[in-house]
Amino acid sequence: PPSPLQPPGLPLAPCRSFSNNKIQVELDESSGVAMMKFKSPPVNSLSLEFLTEFSISLEKLENNRACRGVIITSAVPKIFSSGLDITEMCGKSMEHYTEFWRAVQEIWLRLYGSNMVTVAAVNGSSPAGGCLVALSCDYRIMAENPKFSIGLNEAQLGIVAPFWFKDTFVNVVGHRIAERSLQLGSLHPAPEAYKLGLVDELVPEEKLMEKAAAVMAQWLALPDHARQLTKTMMRKAVLDRLVAHREEDIKNFINFVSKESIQKSLRKYMEMLKKRK
Repeated sequence: PPSPLQPPGLPLAPCRSFSNNKIQVELDESSGVAMMKFKSPPVNSLSLEFLTEFSISLEKLENNRACRGVIITSAVPKIFSSGLDITEMCGKSMEHYTEFWRAVQEIWLRLYGSNMVTVAAVNGSSPAGGCLVALSCDYRIMAENPKFSIGLNEAQLGIVAPFWFKDTFVNVVGHRIAERSLQLGSLHPAPEAYKLGLVDELVPEEKLMEKAAAVMAQWLALPDHARQLTKTMMRKAVLDRLVAHREEDIKNFINFVSKESIQKSLRKYMEMLKKRK
């Protein structure tokens, strides 16, 4: 019989939560599933601080034996994540660019290489770095709203998605779709993203979390070790490529972002965003 203190239908296991400023994490120890919510308004941009918290949160979950999977979503309406924070790339020192880019690499290495089952519940638009976060998960479910779009749209800002963004994209949608989408810097509305295989499923917004939990349960029904070894086998070559060229990739980023022409187009883009507000 249920204990008198425990309301019926609620899990007996404690929900452990650890939240920082920008990311909220709750772990349900009975199911082994954590919920990670981005809460850095207005647009969950990936600033150095955000990326650092994201890495620490993932590391905590990865090291927790009770945690087997994580659902990643946004607590900010209409936006999953707008991607890399442009202010981190504008008019800063070489040291800053180095630290920032290392943090971007770190989050991808952790997420793409995670032992946990990772499900992205994309409940808003997800350009550029936001798209990378979703692409790095095992499964993507997107809210069925044509106003929400997702894609690696770097080319539109006059910047270039790094090789490991490209590799991740190709591994999801195949070479031809990735090539066209990257060259045009396309942002795909949800229905089109689904058609291209960029997201695995579209569901009505109010059903998104329920669906994410169901998908998670399906993935967790397998023995962890078999799934983890398979994931490693599929992803290792791409992860190793960044690890082998990490310093060179940082240098490339610094050289690129320090160019006056690039600084100019980033400033122009920031001005445009200010006007939009």
